Amino acid sequence: MKTWKLVSGILCMIMFAFVTFQSCAAGVANTLQENGDVSGTAGLLVAIMLLAGGIVSVATRKAAGIGGSIALVVLFLLGALFGFCFSKNFADLSIWGGWCLICAVLAIVDIVSKKKNRKNEAVSGGVQ
Repeated sequence: MKTWKLVSGILCMIMFAFVTFQSCAAGVANTLQENGDVSGTAGLLVAIMLLAGGIVSVATRKAAGIGGSIALVVLFLLGALFGFCFSKNFADLSIWGGWCLICAVLAIVDIVSKKKNRKNEAVSGGVQ
């Protein structure tokens, strides 16, 4: 899971730039159309969640505990929630929300695998 955290963290930090620019363009389009849609603002929130999740992912990739993975689940689920709920006029937002959901699921898998490894170590007495 260390490799996944590093790769997904870097991808999330790169995606931050794309999502930010797209969200700014969507926000300008919403303002010019005066349609009252908030997909541009929601896109900025998704971008912030991607950046924060990417930083946490890279920073905690070698951590033995599950705290970093729990933080990833929260950040990416918030990003997925914003992405899916506010993608009315900004269709790409659902794609970014889907990426956040994939990252959240993989962080949950990391939590479960770490708990399973701890249980196996406790049963075997830590001897290998």
